[in-house]
Amino acid sequence: MSALQCGAAHAFDNNKIQIYVRDDVYNDYKRFLNGRSVSEISDFSGQYTRRDVVDMILTQQALRLGGFEKEFEYQTGNFNFTNTKLLQQGKLLLSMDSYWLEDAKALEEFVYVSEPLIKRGQYFAGIFYAQDNEKVKLLSEFSQLVNYSSVSTPRWRTDWETLHNLPLKKLYVEHEWISQARMVNMKWADFMLMPLMPSLNNEFNLEGIKLIAHPKLVVLLDGSRHLVVSKKHPYGAMAFKALATGLAMLNERGVILKAYQQAGFIPDLNKYKVLNQLPETNTKK
Repeated sequence: MSALQCGAAHAFDNNKIQIYVRDDVYNDYKRFLNGRSVSEISDFSGQYTRRDVVDMILTQQALRLGGFEKEFEYQTGNFNFTNTKLLQQGKLLLSMDSYWLEDAKALEEFVYVSEPLIKRGQYFAGIFYAQDNEKVKLLSEFSQLVNYSSVSTPRWRTDWETLHNLPLKKLYVEHEWISQARMVNMKWADFMLMPLMPSLNNEFNLEGIKLIAHPKLVVLLDGSRHLVVSKKHPYGAMAFKALATGLAMLNERGVILKAYQQAGFIPDLNKYKVLNQLPETNTKK
């Protein structure tokens, strides 16, 4: 039995609730906390902060504010799609990594969906490429994209739709995130979309992969980001009620928007050019 299976099997055998987190996110989360408790965090600027880390901290702060006192125990690994299956099965209480609204809606039979952490029009992605890819450094205009390739997966509906709407020469399909990064690192694809990480100099380093973000361009993704809680987990209804209460309190205080701005996830648009525009619609949040 794998560590993941063991964790799921014993998730309810003790007082701590097992949560699965991607290893690179958890490492930056621990470095950012630097011995502090989650409740102590009010300034989200500084080293190792990123969108995923802010998600983790705001989720826990909201749960505590809403009166949910259960402790979490973290298991790390590459859990992008495994998490979704565990949520559907009730073996995972919630995802600390927010979901796009379209992805969350597809799971509504199995999960509760929160109000947005990141609203439509606030999610800007960096254009990440291999540091020796001189071609991407020359990209400056939307019309030039006909000479460039990217990589993603249709499983990530919002990412895929955004890239599909760009006039790319080629859009490769690769379902595993780390494999996408390897393709870009090897220059088999020119770039991929990732959240900006200014505290890490907008550089991504993992397993021999080094990608850097375009210094002047960002892409606006068409969607909002939400937290999801399993309806089948024994503590699901309790946790979602607490989460909704806590998020409303954080939002009223302006904490959520400020957190993503301080982390540099919502960039200073005086310093970046947005390469694309959102389609006009009144139907999306």
